[in-house]
Amino acid sequence: MFSITVRDHLMVAHSFRGAVFGPAQRLHGATFIVDATFRRAELDADNIVVDIGLATQELGAVIGELNYRNLDDEPDFAGINTSTEALAKVIADRLADRIEAGNFGASARELAGLSVTLHESHIAWATYERTL
Repeated sequence: MFSITVRDHLMVAHSFRGAVFGPAQRLHGATFIVDATFRRAELDADNIVVDIGLATQELGAVIGELNYRNLDDEPDFAGINTSTEALAKVIADRLADRIEAGNFGASARELAGLSVTLHESHIAWATYERTL
């Protein structure tokens, strides 16, 4: 399996519901390093997994929809805890929608899967993997 990874960063504000979150139940900020990894079994006709420039651009577009937002105020997140794990899934699903729409080029429709990792610090991160 071949893969490429592109990186960006995301800054949000949010709060959590539930005693398990302790002081994070209060509104707080979070900065994430975001890695999006794209996978395929065979390289395309250009001998690449996916165009790195397009992958970087599309990750930036998805991040731009969330960056500098209070996620508690965003209708897409009403009633859910925007944990690191949940945000990784949202970003992966939005990237998958853009792949399906053709934003990554026609050959990207042959990607086998993608994963999104949100690094919330140098010692903790969460990943969501999905097939395409």
